[in-house]
Amino acid sequence: MSNLKNFLFTSESVSEGHPDKVSDRISDMVVDTYLSGDPYSRVACETLTTTNKVVLAGEVRGPKINKDDLISKVRNCIKDIGYDQDGFTWKEATKIECHLHSQSADIALGVDSSGNKDEGAGDQGIMFGYACNETNELMPAPIHYSHKILRLMAEDRKSGKLNNIEPDSKSQVTFEYLDGKPIKVKSVVISSQHSPNVNQNEVRELLRPYMLNSIPKKFLEGFNDDEFYVNPTGNFVIGGPDGDCGLTGRKIIVDTYGGAAPHGGGAFSGKDPTKVDRSAAYAARYIAKNVVASKIADKCLIQLAYAIGVSRPLSIYVNLFDSDPEKNRFVEEKIRENFDLSPRGIREMLSLNKPIYEKTSAYGHFGRQPEKDGSFSWENTDKINIFLK
Repeated sequence: MSNLKNFLFTSESVSEGHPDKVSDRISDMVVDTYLSGDPYSRVACETLTTTNKVVLAGEVRGPKINKDDLISKVRNCIKDIGYDQDGFTWKEATKIECHLHSQSADIALGVDSSGNKDEGAGDQGIMFGYACNETNELMPAPIHYSHKILRLMAEDRKSGKLNNIEPDSKSQVTFEYLDGKPIKVKSVVISSQHSPNVNQNEVRELLRPYMLNSIPKKFLEGFNDDEFYVNPTGNFVIGGPDGDCGLTGRKIIVDTYGGAAPHGGGAFSGKDPTKVDRSAAYAARYIAKNVVASKIADKCLIQLAYAIGVSRPLSIYVNLFDSDPEKNRFVEEKIRENFDLSPRGIREMLSLNKPIYEKTSAYGHFGRQPEKDGSFSWENTDKINIFLK
């Protein structure tokens, strides 16, 4: 984010019915299915969704899973999201192809532990974690409230409380920052697929409560209703994979910090936790969140770098954004002393070898509540004492 103190900043979210998110959901379902059979399964699954077609491709190593069972689970994902439309449905009209095959022996050679060699990273790459005190969840305000709008819409749509709104939606929230802090909302955009039974004025009034119920009143004081945009292009009846092709891993900024922090480039969904694209990004968030929760800094950025087949991170970068090099060095030293950031160490620290990933596929991987099944363990703030001076 800019070093400016006064600025406007915008983040967007997309709903679970967005075609790319449908693909993410299906890919993470595949990860969970294999981890349920063997917690040490290897999965790298990509999904394509388009008009009445779903294609799964990628590499797996783990239990033998019947292709028809996977296809049935794909249909369950589509049904749960809410698609039963002419161009995309959970029923037989949508054709599902499964092209998963065995993992490359060359990749396995670099990743597997053997003899005195610890398990290596599944790929080279850089991963970032970020936290800031703009919200109770220690997330940037624009992405947090963008997610919340769509999550509440989806809950009411599925319960039957919100009618004539279909699964494919997007939101965008712009905040004004003064002295580096969010002070008010300048604009809100919600674009949502809807039934042909309602016009755009009706859609606007159906969706207005979700803006009002998602964003704290203090941020909406003096909000200009002309800056509330709903379906700015007009009609949005054809949506989802029928309206636009979906692919796994195309919403990485939605998945993380809404552009408020850098992203290393790697997607999360469809990857088992030996893939540092996923696990190291979770670890970096975990560390950054505990740093900020300790109140040693208002915000924290962590970067980790890995090489394929090498277990330890090649570098650890810390930025506390407060021009205090001594404090920065203190945090970096505490990280090195207290966190095993090898792929195995991360998985054990955060208990990642569990089928906990399908629920991460929409409304962000960060800023969520840790759950009893171990999901979102990287959101715990149980390491605060490490950073207390």
